[in-house]
Amino acid sequence: MNTTINSADTAWMLVATALVLVMTPALGFFYAGMVRAKNALNTLMMSFAPLGFVGMAWALIGYSLAFAPGGRGFGGARYALLNGVGLSAQGSIPHVLFMAYQGTFAIITAALISGAIVERMRFGAYLAFVTLWSVFVYAPIAHWVWGGGWLGTLGALDFAGGTVVHINAAVAALVIAMIVGPRKDYGRRAIVPQNVPFTLLGAGLLWLGWFGFNGGSALGANASAALAFANTMLAPAGTLTIWILLDLIRGGKATAIGAATAIVVGLVAVTPAAGFVSPVSAIVLGCIAAVPSYFALLYRARTRLDDSLDVVAAHGVGGITGALLTGVLAQKTWNGTANGLLFGNPRQFVVQLIAVLATIAYSAAGTLVIVRAIAFVMRLRVTAQEEGVGLDFTEHGEEAYSHGEGAILILPEIIEGEGGYVEISAEVEA
Repeated sequence: MNTTINSADTAWMLVATALVLVMTPALGFFYAGMVRAKNALNTLMMSFAPLGFVGMAWALIGYSLAFAPGGRGFGGARYALLNGVGLSAQGSIPHVLFMAYQGTFAIITAALISGAIVERMRFGAYLAFVTLWSVFVYAPIAHWVWGGGWLGTLGALDFAGGTVVHINAAVAALVIAMIVGPRKDYGRRAIVPQNVPFTLLGAGLLWLGWFGFNGGSALGANASAALAFANTMLAPAGTLTIWILLDLIRGGKATAIGAATAIVVGLVAVTPAAGFVSPVSAIVLGCIAAVPSYFALLYRARTRLDDSLDVVAAHGVGGITGALLTGVLAQKTWNGTANGLLFGNPRQFVVQLIAVLATIAYSAAGTLVIVRAIAFVMRLRVTAQEEGVGLDFTEHGEEAYSHGEGAILILPEIIEGEGGYVEISAEVEA
C-alpha cells in the first residue's frame, strides 16, 4: 500500500468529503417535502441532528470499531477517541481525512432511517437510537466489508455502500417502523406532500453529493474514481427514464415525487457497483433497478406497514438489486479485481448474496435489541394529541411556516373514544 500522501488525491478527497456531508441536509429537504407541513421542521431536524450525535459517536468510538485492526467481526479500540488518527498517510491521503470521509457515510446512513418513522417518533428517542445504532450496527458491518472483516476477506464487492449503507439502513427502518407502528391517519385519510419542490431540490442535491459518495470511494483522484463518477451519472438516468415510462403506462401522468424517488433508487442501486462495472452495465443496472423498487413501493402502499417515505422500497430493494447485480455485471477489465456471473465468475454472485443476507440478519437483530432497550427507558412515539398538533410544535416549540405575529392557530386536540380517534379544535395564540 502507498504510504506517501498525494496532493491530488488529498484535494479530491477533501472535495468528496464535503460533497457527502452536504448529502445529509439534502436528504432532510428530500424527506421534508413529502411530509405534512406541521412536521416539516421535525423531519429536517431528523437529518440535521445526526450530523452532531452520530458524528460525535463516530469520532469517539465508531471509527475504531469499523477500521481499527481487530478480528473478522469487529474492529478493535486502537483508534478510540481518535488515538493515532493524525496526519500520517492512510493510503495516499492523511489518516484524519480518511476518518472524516468515512464519518460522513455513518452520518447519512443513520439519517436515512428517519424516513420510515417521521411524523410520530419522539425526537429524543430517535437521537438515542441513531447514536447507538451507528456504533453497534453500522460500525461492525462497515468493518465486515471495508475494515478487514470477513465479508471483505470473502470477496464481497461493495464499492460505496450497497450493503453497508443502504440495505443496512433499510432493514433498520423496516424494524423500527413495525415497532413504532403506523401514523394515526395512515390508511384513513390522504397524507399528501407539503412541498414537492423541496423534494425535487433534495433529490438534485443528493445526486450532486453522490458524485463524492461514489467517486470518493476510490480514495484518490484516479481511474477508479473516474469510472465511479461516470456510472453515478448514467445509472440514475436509466432509472429515471424507466420510472417515468412506468408512470405514464400505469396512470398516464409522470409524477414529480416519482421522478425524485427514481433518481434516488438509481443512485442507491449503482452504489455497490460504481467502481466495478462498465458504463454500459451501469445504464443496464439503473434501468433494471427501477422495476422492483417501483412495484415494491406500490405494494407497500396497500399494506399496513407505514414506511412513511418508502425507505425499504428505495434503499432496501434498490440496494439489494444493486448488490446482486454487481455480482452479475462486475467486469475485471474495468475494475482490475473480479468478474461477475455474466463474465464467467458465478462465485461472485453467491458471495454477493451472502453479503446481502448477512447484512439483513445482523441489522434486523441489532436494531431490534437497540429499539427494545430504548423503549424500556423512554417512550418511542408521541401521544395521539401531540401527533395531531404536529411534531414541529410539540418536539421543537417552533414551526416550519410562520402564521404571522399574533395569529390564532387552530390546532387539533386528539381524544380517543370507542369509535377511534376524534379531533376537536383548540385555539392558541401564535
